[in-house]
Amino acid sequence: MDHLQKFISQIRFRLLGILLLNNALIVLDWWIVEHFLQLKGMEFIVAVAGLSFLTITVLPWISANYIVQPTKLIWQAILHIAPDTGDVKAPDLKHLRLGHELVTALIGRIYQLASVADNIEKIAKNKKPDLRAEFIGTNLPMPVAVLDKDLNVVFVNEAFSRYTGKAIEDAAGQNMYLVLDMLFSTNRTFDSWLEKARENKVTSTSTWERVRLNLPDQKETKLFDLVAYYNKSNPDGFELILTLFDRTRQYSQDEQAMSFLALAVHELRTPLTLLRGYIDVFEEELSGKLDPELSGYLTKMKATAQQLTGFVGNVLNVSRFENDQLVLKLREEQWAPLLQSAVNDMALRAKVRGISLKIKVDDKLPTVGADAASIYEVINNLVDNAIKYSKENSEIVIKSYLTTSGLVETTVQDFGVGIPESAVGNLFDKFYRDYRNRTQVGGTGMGLYLSKTIISAHGGNIWVRSKEGGGSTFGFTLVPYAKLEDEKKNEQSGIVRTAHGWIKNHSMYRR
Repeated sequence: MDHLQKFISQIRFRLLGILLLNNALIVLDWWIVEHFLQLKGMEFIVAVAGLSFLTITVLPWISANYIVQPTKLIWQAILHIAPDTGDVKAPDLKHLRLGHELVTALIGRIYQLASVADNIEKIAKNKKPDLRAEFIGTNLPMPVAVLDKDLNVVFVNEAFSRYTGKAIEDAAGQNMYLVLDMLFSTNRTFDSWLEKARENKVTSTSTWERVRLNLPDQKETKLFDLVAYYNKSNPDGFELILTLFDRTRQYSQDEQAMSFLALAVHELRTPLTLLRGYIDVFEEELSGKLDPELSGYLTKMKATAQQLTGFVGNVLNVSRFENDQLVLKLREEQWAPLLQSAVNDMALRAKVRGISLKIKVDDKLPTVGADAASIYEVINNLVDNAIKYSKENSEIVIKSYLTTSGLVETTVQDFGVGIPESAVGNLFDKFYRDYRNRTQVGGTGMGLYLSKTIISAHGGNIWVRSKEGGGSTFGFTLVPYAKLEDEKKNEQSGIVRTAHGWIKNHSMYRR
C-alpha cells in the first residue's frame, strides 16, 4: 500500500479510537457521579458536565501532540539542513509509530535534494559563466560590451564587433581603450564618472550624447550615444556594461550643415577684411571733416563690421570644434588687463546703442590659465548678447572676483528684456534661440554654445541667471594658473587642450 494511503488509514483508525475513548469517558463520568458520588438533581447535571468538559479538553490536547508528531519530525529535518537555523539535531524516528514509512521516505528525499543543491552550488562557484551562451546582450541589435574591474573586455556582441570593426575574438581580454577609443563633447567623460562611481556608489548608471568613435584608417566619423551601468559587487566580477546607440546619421546632418555654413562664411573673410580696412582709412582720413550725421553713419558701419567679424569667427570656431580642430594653449595671463582689453573692443558697439559698459575687477586676482584669443571670444559673445538684449541708454556691468572655492569668476549683467524660465535650460545648445525674441534680435544661436565649449576646455564652468523682464547675468569661472601646475609640467610653452577631445591619457594601453 502507498505510504500516504497507509498514513491516512492510520489517522482514520486513531481518530475513531479517540472518539470512542471520548464517549467511553463521558459514560464513565456519568457512572462515577451517579453510583460513586451519589449526586441527584442539579448537582448531578453540574458534576457530569464538569467532568465531561475536563475530558473533552485534555483528550484533544494529548491527541494533537500525537497526530502532529510526523509533521514535527519533517520540520525538524528541514531545520537540520537549513544553513541559517543553527545547530538543530536530526530527527529520531525510532519511536515513531504513526506514518513511520511516509515520514522516513519524505525525510530521505529532503536530504537527497539538499545534497544535490549543494553539489550544484559548488559546481556553479567553480564554473565561469559563459556570457556568449547565457547573456541576453548576445542577441541585442545595438553594440554591447561587458568589462571587468580592470576595464578589460569580457564580452562583446556581434553588433559591437560590426560597429567597431573589431572581431569578437580580438576584443576579448583586451583593455577597453584598445577596443573603444572615445572622444566626449564635454569634460564629463566616462573616466570622470567611473572614478566618482567607484568612490561613492555600489551601482550607478550614466549617459553621454555625441560621443565620437576614433578608429584607425576610418573614412567616416562615427557618432553615438553611450549608456554605462556600473555594479561594484557583481559576484562574477563583471563591473561595467556599455551600450552604444548609433546616431551617426542624425548627428552628421548637423555637422554637414555646419560645414556648409563654415564654407560659406569662410568666403566672407576676405571682403570683410577689406571692408574693415576701408572703414579705418575713411575714419582716419575724414576725421573732423564730416558733419555729425555722416560721422555717426561711419561709426555704425564700423560697429556693424565688428559684429559681422564676431559672427564669422563664431561660425568658423564652431566648425573647428565639431571637427576636433579647435586647439587651445593655456598660458599664464593677468586677468584684469585681458578682460579690460576685450571689453574695450566692444565699447564701440555699446556706444552706438547708447549703452555704457562698467567694469569692476577685484584687486590682487591671481593669474589664470587662459587661451587669450578664445577667452576674448567668450567675453565678446557675452557682452554682445548683453548689448543686443539691453534697452537703449542703459548700462552693462562686468565684474570679476575670486570665489570661495578659489576660482576667478567673471559676470556680465544687463538690465534688459531677460529670458523666460522655459528657455534658460537650452541656452547653451547649438543653434538654440528663444522664439519670442528671434524676430526682434539677430543671432545664430552659436555664441553661447561656443562659449561653453571654450570655458569647459579651460576647466571652468559657465552659467546664467535671468528673469523675464528683469535682465540677465551670465558668468564663467577660470582656474588660477597655480592650480594647473601638475598639467604644466610636461608643457613648457603652455597647456595644450582640444576643445572637443576630453579623454584621459591612456598611453599605457596604446599600441
